[in-house]
Formats: sequence, C-alpha cells, structure tokens
Amino acid sequence: MINIKTLYITPFLACGLLTAAGCQEQPSKNSPSALTIKTTVLPASDLANQQGWQLNTELSDEFDGNAIDRNKWFVQGGNGDYYIWKGRAPAQFAPHNIIVSNGTLKIRSQWEPDYDFAKEEYAGNTYGEHDGKPMPVTTGGIISKKRFLHGYMEVRSKAGHAAMTSAFWAIGYQSELDIYELMGNPKHTPHISPNDYLFSIHDWRAEATIGQNKVFTHAHKLPHATSQEFHIYGAEWGEGYVKFFLDGELVYETTQEEIGDGWVLTNPLEIWLDSEIFTWQGLPHKEELPVNFEIDYMRVWQKPTNNLLDRAFYGFEGPLLYEEYDRPLGMVPEDANNNNYQRFWIIDERSAPHIQIVNQPRASGRKSLKLNAASLSSVAQLTGPKGSVYLPTGEFELSLKVFKETDASIDSIQLALSRPQQKLPTIDISALESGQWHTVSVSFKHAIASETVDRLTLNLTNTNSGKGSVYIDDITIISK
Repeated sequence: MINIKTLYITPFLACGLLTAAGCQEQPSKNSPSALTIKTTVLPASDLANQQGWQLNTELSDEFDGNAIDRNKWFVQGGNGDYYIWKGRAPAQFAPHNIIVSNGTLKIRSQWEPDYDFAKEEYAGNTYGEHDGKPMPVTTGGIISKKRFLHGYMEVRSKAGHAAMTSAFWAIGYQSELDIYELMGNPKHTPHISPNDYLFSIHDWRAEATIGQNKVFTHAHKLPHATSQEFHIYGAEWGEGYVKFFLDGELVYETTQEEIGDGWVLTNPLEIWLDSEIFTWQGLPHKEELPVNFEIDYMRVWQKPTNNLLDRAFYGFEGPLLYEEYDRPLGMVPEDANNNNYQRFWIIDERSAPHIQIVNQPRASGRKSLKLNAASLSSVAQLTGPKGSVYLPTGEFELSLKVFKETDASIDSIQLALSRPQQKLPTIDISALESGQWHTVSVSFKHAIASETVDRLTLNLTNTNSGKGSVYIDDITIISK
C-alpha cells in the first residue's frame, strides 16, 4: 500500500505522475508520509467527492514544518496558559511535549521527576503523584483556535504504546464528540482495549452530571492494536447524525433519533488532540516512557453553503462566536455567559414571558424560538448581538420555518436590520395551517452595506386575543 499524504491514488497512477523522477520504492506501512502531490485533498471516505467536500484550510494541518502552527492551535501550557484544565491528573500537559518533525505531530508522554507540577488536584487526583506516590508523567495537548459546524474530520495516526490515551475529540457549547479514544498498552481493560476504536458523545448542558453525562459510546473491535501502525480515522458529522470511519470504510453510525434528548451536537466544535492517564485503566510504567502519540495530518472538510447567516445561532441552538477574540481560558462547554468570544440572543425582562428559546417543537436541531402575544400590553423584542449579521448591497431572500398552534394570536412576523435601519417585508402567516412546520420567505433589497455592528431584531405586538403560540426556526438569508 502506498501512503500518500495529500491524495490517495494507486501505485500505477503514482508511477505515471512521477515519470520524470522515476517511480519510488513503496514506503513501509508505518511510514507517516511518502509523497506530496499538489492537488485536491479528498476525504478517505469519499475519494470520488460525491458529496462535494471542500477542505477547511483554517482548521486542517499537515504538520510538515518544524514547529506547531500557533495561528491554528492553542498549546496547553504555552506561556504558562492552560485552557479549561491542565490535563487529567496525575499527568500534566507540558508545552515541550508538542513536537513537529519529519512530517508528523508527536504528542509525547514522558517520565519527568524534575518537572514543576501544579500544586493542585483534578477529579480527586494530584498532579505528579498518585495515592501518595510519585507519578511524574508529563504529556501534551493542542486545541484548534477555530470551530466548525458539520463536516468530515479525519486524522492519520498511530497511538502511543503505553497506558496513556491517544485522543482525537471535539467540544463546543454544551457538547462533546470523541472521534476516538485509543490506548496502546493499558494495564487494565474495563474501558479501552489495545484494539478498541472507541467513540462517544457527551452531554455538557448545565444540568449534566460530570462522569454521568456520556449519552452514547461504542467500542469497535479492530484486528490490530492501535499502536501497531498508522490508520486513517474519520467522522462525518451532519444534521442529526454522525458516522465513524476507519481507512475510509464506514464502521458505525448513530443518529439524533436513536440518542433522543441526549443529542447535543448542534453547535460548532473545536478539535482537541491530546494524551491523558485514565487511572482506572492502570498507570504507565516508567520503563515504557517516553512514548509518542503520532499524527500525520488532521483535516476537516465541509460542504459549501449560500446561507449568509450563522446556521447554529439563527437556528436558536447556542451562542454566536466571535473568533477574532481568544476563547476565555476558563470557558467550559456548559458556560452560558456572554463574553467577547460568545454572545447570545438578547431578550429583556419585559419580553421574556412572550419570547423564549425552547426545546419543543423544533424544525431541526434541539431548539426553536417560541412567540406568544397573549396578555402582551406593549412590544416584546428579540435582538441579536452586535455584528451578528452582515449583508453587502444587493437583493436577498429571507426564509424561516414557522409552526402555529391552534388559536395562535400572531398572524405576521416583523423583522428588521439595525445598522443601517431597515424594516424588512412583513411575513404573513395568517393562512398557514396549524400543527405543522412551514417554510416562508420574503425578498428584499439592501441598498447600503451593513455596518460592522448590524444585527437582526424581531418585534412582537398583540393583535388579537388568541392564546396559542407560534414557533420559529432556521432563519436564513441568501443572495438572489
């Protein structure tokens, strides 16, 4: 088998492309990289690109340089800074364990008795020791600075042969997707065996309990140990589903329908690559360290969209992200507070009884916007944060999905832009049949481009005495 870093082609085709240089000897199965061909990079799961994938270069990394690209990655412990945690004690993340050389990323775990471990605990364990005995293990972790919503993510990697995890995972608002947790040489196997390809989903809503928030997990048995050789691991994440792949072949899939209320994968995710000690799997021995979790590349592909609005935010799933700002170091997935990095819809105290983000009914995802004008004496308003919409000049179409209860008092929806001020055409919903979702659209012209602080507002007034509610979901704007 030829292992090609940027495109997978047959040996015959490789020789044809390289006639001028001569056909090279096949590299070993464990070779992290052999040939680099300047062409389109495609997912191992879809080499014909039947789904129209496009590589997200802001997230993807070939690890071909001599150091980690800190424009793409946050390095745990770099400049003394840690994001969320310092690692799973007794092991601690240390920046010198992030190594890029010979075309791969190495996340090293090593025995370092002279390292200055943090004088603190995590989950009942102390950094640098276990049960009162020295356990001076350092390891490493990196996190992508960008997040993404839906796509296919893939690494070519080999787990380290020690009682240390090799993990490729992702977190976002209230959510966690573990594409894999591997372990090359566990001392006990209640959770992960050397030939397990383990993937999971965790629910990080505020009411979730740490240690009891895993809503899905599956261990796919492999015919080889994960520390034995390089393999390609991938996950396709879409609206209401996730599929897991090994060397381009589908091995398992699950859906929102199967998982039910625990399905939380509705907001953008950031990629993590790291190693940890799972004490319940046994501790690494000094003699098996140092060891490397080795990654040839990490790539993310997405499908193009013509929607000019943020899909998750305008589906009422979670916050709008301002990725020009750094994530707060203490911002955990369940954090529902506004900060420079994330902002939520604004609903003031007067409007809160009449405008609410709810779980049912919904057109997609987990949530929708509920409107109820009963007993409304003035105007209720929903307001997006500053900069939550940007439109150039031109002609556009706004669409949204609407669900009406019987006796709903609202027969129209009024939206507006703020900078510059522009009242959008009223959306008439009076004739819509109740009890089902409808897609409604209006066209409008935008004569002056949005300012950087432009945002969308919804004004609700009481027009009659009905008590039923109206629900809105999936607001989109496309250029005509």
